[in-house]
Amino acid sequence: MKRIIGNTLILLIGLVCFAQKQLTVQVNQPVAEIQPTMWGIFFEDINFGADGGIYAELIKNRSFEFYKPLMGWREIGRGRAGEVRIINRMDANPPNPRFARLICKTDTLSYGLSNEGFRGLGVKKDLPYHFSIIARVPENDKLRLKIELIDSVSKIIGNAVIEEFGTDWKKYQVTFISSATEPRAKLNLLVEGKGMLDIDMVSLFPDDTWKNRPNGLRADLVQMLYDLKPGFLRFPGGCIVEGHDLDVRYQWKKTIGPDEERELIVNRWNTEFMHKHTPDYFQSFGLGFYEYFLLSEDLGAEPLPIINCGMACQFNTGELVDLDQLEPFIQDALDLVEFANGPTTSKWGKKRAEMGHPEPFGLKYLGIGNEQWGEQYIERYKAIASVLKEKNPEIQLVAAAGPSPNDGRFHYLWKELKALNADLIDEHYYMNPNWFLDNARRYDNYDRKGPKVFAGEYASHGPSNDDPTSRNTWLSALTEAAFMTGLERNADVVYMTSYAPLFGHVNAWQWRPDLIWFDNLRVAGTPNYYVQKLFANYKGTHTVPILMNEKTIAGEDSLYASAVIDKKSGEVILKIVNTASVKSMLKIKLSGIKSLDKHAEIIRMHSNNLLEYNTLEEPAKISPMTGKLPLSGKTIELQADEKAFYVIKVKYK
Repeated sequence: MKRIIGNTLILLIGLVCFAQKQLTVQVNQPVAEIQPTMWGIFFEDINFGADGGIYAELIKNRSFEFYKPLMGWREIGRGRAGEVRIINRMDANPPNPRFARLICKTDTLSYGLSNEGFRGLGVKKDLPYHFSIIARVPENDKLRLKIELIDSVSKIIGNAVIEEFGTDWKKYQVTFISSATEPRAKLNLLVEGKGMLDIDMVSLFPDDTWKNRPNGLRADLVQMLYDLKPGFLRFPGGCIVEGHDLDVRYQWKKTIGPDEERELIVNRWNTEFMHKHTPDYFQSFGLGFYEYFLLSEDLGAEPLPIINCGMACQFNTGELVDLDQLEPFIQDALDLVEFANGPTTSKWGKKRAEMGHPEPFGLKYLGIGNEQWGEQYIERYKAIASVLKEKNPEIQLVAAAGPSPNDGRFHYLWKELKALNADLIDEHYYMNPNWFLDNARRYDNYDRKGPKVFAGEYASHGPSNDDPTSRNTWLSALTEAAFMTGLERNADVVYMTSYAPLFGHVNAWQWRPDLIWFDNLRVAGTPNYYVQKLFANYKGTHTVPILMNEKTIAGEDSLYASAVIDKKSGEVILKIVNTASVKSMLKIKLSGIKSLDKHAEIIRMHSNNLLEYNTLEEPAKISPMTGKLPLSGKTIELQADEKAFYVIKVKYK
């Protein structure tokens, strides 16, 4: 009996597999305009995403300002040859008080320091590297500084010499070429000659930065962002906006101007996860607010900076600024708008022009706080928003909805912010894969006349193993794709969305999953990255209904679907997700059009193994496959593979 029942079940599954499902796309009935900002990116300096990541500086603790001034450095020849002393200038140079004094005790032996970089220095064969240092000889000693790039077995693979130092602080620069590719190189600085050499702001940059900008960004990582075609860039966080306490909150004014005048602080992810302790995680702010605005411009993305609202992270100290002491925080917000948009005759517009960008950046959005909650947030949001709306009514403000998608904090904030007529409300959800499937209709019943939604941080968190990249499985990406059809279908409510976090260094991460994984020389997009890319690259201009049995498709028979048209190109674009373990035969009728092209472009992402993932060694294991689908009349016939995501694009008349 059990065998017969089993066989019967198998037969039924087979019938379900090949029973054709009828879908209808109402091409001539646009529902909602899709915002240019619909699909964006969120950057936070976590997982060594900035220093050691997209910011191409190779030297760690270049200004000796870490809590331990020589962290990242090792002495060469200590003792008889020489010694190092850390000098603190105190009030003479508050943003960068420390420097290192190298004392070489003999003419016959060299003495110096070696820098380990960020889990090593990643260097490439035949590529020029630009070294710079701010230095002086306080007693006019005749010294030479040898710069040596060494590989993992201490073989010299690049070198240069600087000599004739003066008694005043001055920047010295030299370029050399690496003779080998090495992911874990080190840089040695060796003083020759008896005397003292004071050094600060030791720096090494590759020649191949993004757009070849000196002291710029790592080109391969920026290219990954550029390829997403993001509608906006939210920065600089995330929790680093708040800080563990208010003393180490992100203050944008300290991140602009010359590098040596930017005040380094500890990164709040330094000690957040003790099982992933990273005592060498600081923020040099070489990637500061000016560079963020410039990156937004490069990407063609609207900048969306987030400001501190007088609250430290509520998961840490939860420090608050009294409401009667909030004025400096409000002024910082007003000054930021002026820095981005003000004329060159204004104080902060002039500062922007001096940095090389006289034209305004065209800031349209500003976030007040990150992931805050409670009455204390509403009080501070109201105080800041009222002034911003009075002084800069053209700026759309983003308010926080707390850290969870459906708890008491969330509902309280929505009620209060809706009453305040907030422009956008930032929702976050780091949830399990089933949650993403169950919530594909999340926004179907949201108030169309209320605040718009910014899905500012989301990621599907499934099972993992010890491999850092293992949580970015096809399961997580597939369930996100299913959920994203619901975001797209509700484009009249959902105006902005972004996955989080963005970057993860495989040798220096605190949080996973992450959209893009990298090491010192390589980068890999996750399956989640390619899902995000397909939605953003095939965004369209308007949503249109796609129905099965006259209902939207959000989990029926394990199918999820959305449809858009692009009025500019005359194309209809379908996104279809089959989460079942069997194939699904689909017959998709496009109504309200005269005719279709003879072929459609079809893009498929698929894996039979839901726990499969991409690695740096196999970066394209799960990635889009593009082909042509022949069409006849106004109907598309698709055999949707099990556990697969499709994008279908076809021209129509």
